[in-house]
Amino acid sequence: MVSREEFLEVYDKLKSQLLEDSDVFAYTEDSRKWVEKMLDHNVPGGKLNRGISVVDSLKHLKSGVELTKEDKFLACVLGWCIEWLQAYFLVLDDIMDNSITRRGQPCWYRVPKVGSIAINDGIVLRNHIFRLLRLHFRSKAYYLELNDLFNEVEYQTTCGQMLDLITTPAGEVDLSKYVIPTYLKIVQYKTAYYSFYLPVACALLMVGKSLDDYKPTKEILVLMGTYFQVQDDVLDCYGDPQFIGKIGTDIEDSKCSWLIVQALKRANKEQKQCLLDNYGKSDHECVAKVKAIYKELALQTVFLEYEKEVYDKLITEIESQEDHAVQTVLKAFLAKIYKRQK
Repeated sequence: MVSREEFLEVYDKLKSQLLEDSDVFAYTEDSRKWVEKMLDHNVPGGKLNRGISVVDSLKHLKSGVELTKEDKFLACVLGWCIEWLQAYFLVLDDIMDNSITRRGQPCWYRVPKVGSIAINDGIVLRNHIFRLLRLHFRSKAYYLELNDLFNEVEYQTTCGQMLDLITTPAGEVDLSKYVIPTYLKIVQYKTAYYSFYLPVACALLMVGKSLDDYKPTKEILVLMGTYFQVQDDVLDCYGDPQFIGKIGTDIEDSKCSWLIVQALKRANKEQKQCLLDNYGKSDHECVAKVKAIYKELALQTVFLEYEKEVYDKLITEIESQEDHAVQTVLKAFLAKIYKRQK
């Protein structure tokens, strides 16, 4: 396993590599300082669960064998590539959502002198990923598969984001679109693939496995990622901003969240009209009315019932996997998110 401190040490090494002058781009003093500040603000500040999970997954897949120093370092590099991918998504996502805080600090685009430059910074973050893959994996037999994997997952995530955005266009609220099939597709593509499948897939490639042989594992991880996003939706409404690191704005942003989908499914005529009148408005009273309907419909209890059901299903599916090392990986993932509070 790897500690957070060890993992962060690798971040410092990778940042230094990226900031060195090269034939590709020679930094000026100002541009180097800008990129370093941008990286430190956006990349290492989260929980780092996605990145560290690559190392943990590799350790489980090589059960009984001590990871070499090189194996651990390369797993950390892939973990940081996922954290870079996450940072890229979040920098742009915060602009699109007009968010205020992220990870307990102002969103990058809200930092003085940044503004719309954050759009290009997001693109820089994206390009860093493939620079790091080239620097550290070009000689590996699975280099092409790694590039394909990151490209595929990025495409899936951006398509999920696109579906999310067109389902909830700015200035419009059409709650007739807020149905379970659409919600599930948004969640699976926007969150599950890069947050849950990607770390395990990276570890599988490192031990020489073919991803085509692990499609049932992929399906379990996507289901797990769906559960994770449902938790996120609930925390957006009920979580403490000081604890979760951001101010929830799903109601104001008219997000197609699990809570509104479940509310519309259960609401009577009067409750549905109240939701139609108040959802998607940046007004404290409107938000309070929506939350009051959620309370009337006991959605926190509905979530607890959903949580138990999906947990039981995941355990059953995990224990049906023939590869016991993969079972261990999946159970470790589930343990990290079950009943989480942030």
